[in-house]
Amino acid sequence: MKAVVCRAFGPLTDLKLEDIASPAVEPGKVLVDVRACGLNFYDGLAVEGKYQTKPPFPFSPGGEVAGIVAAVGEGVTNVSVGQRVLAFTGFGGYAEQVAADATRVVPIPDSMDYAVAAGFLIAYATSWHALKDRAAIRPGETLLVLGAAGGVGLAAVEQGKALGARVIAAASTDEKLALCREHGADETINYSTGDLREQVKALTGGKGADVVYDPVGGKIGETAVKCLSLLGRYLVIGFASGDIPQLAFNQLLLKQIAVIGVLWGGWAKANPALDAANLAELLELHAKGQIRPHISETYPLDEYLTALNRVMQGQAKGKVVLLTGTAS
Repeated sequence: MKAVVCRAFGPLTDLKLEDIASPAVEPGKVLVDVRACGLNFYDGLAVEGKYQTKPPFPFSPGGEVAGIVAAVGEGVTNVSVGQRVLAFTGFGGYAEQVAADATRVVPIPDSMDYAVAAGFLIAYATSWHALKDRAAIRPGETLLVLGAAGGVGLAAVEQGKALGARVIAAASTDEKLALCREHGADETINYSTGDLREQVKALTGGKGADVVYDPVGGKIGETAVKCLSLLGRYLVIGFASGDIPQLAFNQLLLKQIAVIGVLWGGWAKANPALDAANLAELLELHAKGQIRPHISETYPLDEYLTALNRVMQGQAKGKVVLLTGTAS
């Protein structure tokens, strides 16, 4: 099979598309013929050796795929050969086949095409866990989403609305903010042309946001902490800016702010039943049309570098997906 292979940490240009052996089908594993793979920021970090999890070499990046079950290992009963599925793999997705733990493989309805399914799991499961489980956001509260036109950001915009929040979407261009409004944002802020704190203050009558959802970090994250209301919650999702915020601890003290880390993958592994229930809720919301992943760009597998650079350089809106076959 063909796969994008990383043999040593380094620049993305060191990745190679190679012919390698298909994964073995071990007990408890499911072999998936990959039709599509969603791209995520951590894919590039992993290749560069900057991600907190460092897989053994050689490895393929790619943590979420959709495709068809090709084979199942001993003891697997939740899916069968020929079934359409999505799967969380952690790594290995930039390939024509990947082996995934059966517990992380879920059937998808015929109404969900492979490209959408491949861009669904990480963004939506992360955001749902963050807003529902970690922040316990309530109807009527104000949610400020940073990087709101990215994969997880756009998911948070939609899910915030589904949970009854008033959503303020913040992004770096007017074009991105237009997309956020299409996906339900009540208000938008261009933080490259205006003062984020002052605009949030104006939109909330001086109160501030109840919850900040931050996949960006850096200076914007530092400012966003100051946008929170009394007893506000700051959700740490990631650091797409490349910098970890230096938080103003006096702000945390004075406003009694809770800083909440969100690492969906680790939580899901430790709480499989709760994660499965969350995913069932998300699939139901998708069936009802309340959430609709925005697949902005698709690329064939051999254009992996162009696709990944789009994500790493912050140029993507919604999700970017690699296709290894017919995505339908």
